[in-house]
Amino acid sequence: MSARHTYDAIVVGSGPNGLVAAITLARAGRSVLVLEAKETIGGGTRSRELTLPGFVHDVCSAIHPLGLGSPFMRTVPSEQYGLEWIHPPAPLAHVLDDGTAVLLERSIEDTSAALGPDAVAYSRLMTPLVACWNVIADAFLGPLRPVLALHPFVHARFGLHAIRSARGLAQSLFKGERARALFAGLSAHSMLPLEQPLTAGFGLMLAMAGHAIGWPMPRGGSQKIADALGAYLRSLGGEIVTGMQVKSLDTLPSTRAILCDVTPRQLLSIAGQRLPTGYQRQLQRYRYGPGVFKIDYALDGPTPWKAEVCLRAGTVHVGGTLAEIAAAERLVWRGEHPEKPFVLVAQQSLFDPTRAPEGKHTLWAYCHVPHGSTFDMTERIESQIERFAPGFRDRILARHMLNTVGLEQYNANYVGGDINGGVQDLWQFFTRPTMRFVPYATPAKGLYICSSSTPPGGGVHGMCGYFAAQAALRDGC
Repeated sequence: MSARHTYDAIVVGSGPNGLVAAITLARAGRSVLVLEAKETIGGGTRSRELTLPGFVHDVCSAIHPLGLGSPFMRTVPSEQYGLEWIHPPAPLAHVLDDGTAVLLERSIEDTSAALGPDAVAYSRLMTPLVACWNVIADAFLGPLRPVLALHPFVHARFGLHAIRSARGLAQSLFKGERARALFAGLSAHSMLPLEQPLTAGFGLMLAMAGHAIGWPMPRGGSQKIADALGAYLRSLGGEIVTGMQVKSLDTLPSTRAILCDVTPRQLLSIAGQRLPTGYQRQLQRYRYGPGVFKIDYALDGPTPWKAEVCLRAGTVHVGGTLAEIAAAERLVWRGEHPEKPFVLVAQQSLFDPTRAPEGKHTLWAYCHVPHGSTFDMTERIESQIERFAPGFRDRILARHMLNTVGLEQYNANYVGGDINGGVQDLWQFFTRPTMRFVPYATPAKGLYICSSSTPPGGGVHGMCGYFAAQAALRDGC
């Protein structure tokens, strides 16, 4: 790169948020350069052969309800750039010890029918919310802003439930263990104790997405999402340079705006003295959450679930009852490693034959662990899967493990293994990374943060990048 090159904006980091920020600016006619430290773009949406030749694994994110359903991603002509979505017959299965599983079906009616005494309660909860999915997604996948006042009754209906704890909502609305367990697993994606406020909101959003748009996966791996976004950006005139680690913003070409798809820790490292002391102190106080321990498997056949209906689902939640899941997540928050962790499983190769050689399969699994943990959770994860799928271990051909240290080495944004870019509790959900009227803008002129450490947080939705780019455009980029 020559020093005489000038760009309207430079984006540091090519995760989905960085690419979406660049696309938003390029659509507005701005010249944009994206710099990526790794040799491939994608951040949390990369895919690799981690175990054996021919087995394609998603290194981090695997199932993408918001990759298809976020307000911005719906505007991207991704199918023109090779992205094809696969919808399993059922988005989710939650396995239970009686040998059955609760399915989150695309249909609210079909889901409710399997919930016994809670069929009516579940339908009454979800039907009006799913009917307003687009309105709710537009409002809550972003920072606090005036749009929340446009549909007050819709937002109030959702918000009054969402602000509650998952455990409180499940126990007050549902009588049976099946509905309670299903909601607990959905809410545990928050990586918070299920007794904390706002955890119900995570469960509601994921259930709503399952009914409204499904939980799809990209054919060929999550890398296809990044590849499609990158190709679309290039078609708009944007440039991408890989293998270029930015250690200081002072080394960048001249530009009117810099948008950083990094967390507060990396921003402090690369921004140097551009940031006022007070703002630096605020970033230093930013809280990161629990990490994950992840295993990718090459299998000699499909996972032998006791409940064969699990073979209809792209995602399987392994954790038992509400009480058991809540206990596991509470232990993680306290810095302990549960004997029976809540395990999130994806079985992409059942629906995407490009993921494994003929007759073979992949399995993607992780559980939550304390921040920065180096404890090997392999045995505990496999015991949990074996509990609901006897004979699972016999089908393992190879495995690849990543603890929190390995995850952070793979992606510096995963500080301590935190894949959400920071705690997403009631305080830090809308005020991440600091309490500012425009959370994406820093006090340094022309410097913005566009990672999942900004609203609305983790997930492959691109909205952090979109709102950061909009802030830069309003400021004159």
